[in-house]
Amino acid sequence: MEIIVGTAGHIDHGKTALVKALTGTDTDRLPEEKLRGITIDLGFAELQSDDVHIGFVDVPGHERFVKNMLAGASGIDLVLLVIAADEGVMPQTREHFDICRLLRIGGGVIVLTKSDLADPDTLELAKLETADLVKNSLLENAPVFSVSSRTGEGITELRDALVRAAKGVQRGNDIHEARLPIDRSFSVKGFGAVVTGTLASGEIAEGEELELLPGGQKLRVRGIQTHGTATRVAQAGRRTAVNLAGISHDEITRGMTLSSPGALSVTQVFDGWVEVLPDSPRGLKSRQRVRVHLGTAEVLARIAVLNNAQTIQPGSDGHVQFRLESPVACTHGDRFIVRTYSPQRTIAGGSVLDPVAPRHRRSDLINVLPELRQLAEAVDRGEHPIEVFVRMARERGVRSSDLRSRMGLRSDVLGALIQTAKSKGEIVDANGVLVSKAMFDGLKLKALAAVEAHHRADKLARGVPRETLRERVFKHSDGDLFRAVTGTLERDGKIFFDQDVFKLASHETKLTPAETIARDELRTIYVNAGLAPPKLDDALSEASIKSGLDPKAARKVFQLLVNGGELISVTPEFYFRSDVVNSLTANIREMARVSGDAMIDVAKFKEIAGISRKYAIPLLEYFDHSRVTRRVGDKRQIL
Repeated sequence: MEIIVGTAGHIDHGKTALVKALTGTDTDRLPEEKLRGITIDLGFAELQSDDVHIGFVDVPGHERFVKNMLAGASGIDLVLLVIAADEGVMPQTREHFDICRLLRIGGGVIVLTKSDLADPDTLELAKLETADLVKNSLLENAPVFSVSSRTGEGITELRDALVRAAKGVQRGNDIHEARLPIDRSFSVKGFGAVVTGTLASGEIAEGEELELLPGGQKLRVRGIQTHGTATRVAQAGRRTAVNLAGISHDEITRGMTLSSPGALSVTQVFDGWVEVLPDSPRGLKSRQRVRVHLGTAEVLARIAVLNNAQTIQPGSDGHVQFRLESPVACTHGDRFIVRTYSPQRTIAGGSVLDPVAPRHRRSDLINVLPELRQLAEAVDRGEHPIEVFVRMARERGVRSSDLRSRMGLRSDVLGALIQTAKSKGEIVDANGVLVSKAMFDGLKLKALAAVEAHHRADKLARGVPRETLRERVFKHSDGDLFRAVTGTLERDGKIFFDQDVFKLASHETKLTPAETIARDELRTIYVNAGLAPPKLDDALSEASIKSGLDPKAARKVFQLLVNGGELISVTPEFYFRSDVVNSLTANIREMARVSGDAMIDVAKFKEIAGISRKYAIPLLEYFDHSRVTRRVGDKRQIL
């Protein structure tokens, strides 16, 4: 059994001395800590008892170093709340306890240190203050021990209680990718860069490739230690040191994260649920600048409160969007702490809901807030709400790789969740893009309506051009989703794709009497013209006179003949009947076969076709383009 225990408490209340009494390790490692007699940065120790291994994270108590305390608080299973019996509950005691509560650390043990310095009345007062502090909290029923690190009184009993508490820690199946929030980086001579942290989830194996976030550098694991012992594989819940190849330790800072490649989202905008402390002076307000502590990272941010009042009062909770001044790696469900910008004070905490959120307008809230509430409920239940994330993607859709990084889940776990949601009919896999079933059906209806509207607006048009339909209905959608929706409509027999347009399967072109006259006149003109047709404008003018249509309307009737394959565009000016062009093609190929001479020049072509140069040159260029002929100098080779 492996667990992490973190200390919490006011400065000089004996946290470091207590850890030394329990483990024999002095966690004050910095010269300044030795000189000043206070803990400035994180310290680490370990205790092995039977089959339980406890890693201790000793945190500083001074208010100036609370950010260091927060870096250590990420990833702990139990809290060791330390209160000096001769002083009782102090300001940093309350702040550390608030932080532990807001991070929802699962439980712990309360220790009244320096019991040898307190008389019975003072000790009893400290117990009463402590009981009042932890009332209605995770530590309300926690055991309380009076100890003296100097004399050893109560240390054995405390050690036994910690082992019992450790055995009671419940861990579910680890279904997340590897993730190591970094709290230290240093260099070891002969080995290079080493980082340490508490492995929050997954496994890290020697030789594998990890991703350093933010930044995205891919780094190879050269070696691993857990609790000071070399190992080939580190597992979740252990203090872990990783020797990395290909990077200098001064390129790595506290707050960065090592993870499986592609497993985490890097973001500067995330939505969260927050609980504001009752003693917060002003609560939270939109545009307020705050410090966000997430994992081992501290990031400055502006907040946007997602309610009409634009504020969350002290003692209340609500939804907030954080707009960070620098990127961090996080996933759905991560806990965070909010502190004021200056002077620094803990005022709130909560959980990440959407780690990669779009910026919300006030008008968005009616749709966004119900979904954020569902995400918050999923966090409380320990569920993985892929259906909610898919719905929130709306017509954009979302790929499984994006869902994986939003929740940090292993690919096999995510695949099973997606399959379940698909089998329940809640989501649709549209060529790799996941959308809700309701959104997919809605896009089908919109696409069908757009094609119908196009036919109504222009009854002579073949259909709506592909890119026009995409712009009208799928402007914000992935191209694969566009293809999936239109493909489904085609398979259902609702529409079909003809060359470059979509049209209704039931669509029929019905001409008015005038349009029929214009069509018949145009047919007559081109039949009579043979290989010497008039210019297009002249043909349209003649058809307009005969039918009474204006030239623009006559042009649409003319397009029907082109769409139907009766006429071929050789140049923008000259159109020919397709049967006439096909007959000419057959004639020149037969001539080449009989004569054995596949070469032809303009003069010979004019003679064969019985046309002038005015038509011969455009036709030959058309044949070149259609691969009937190939130009060789001044001649053409008949293919």
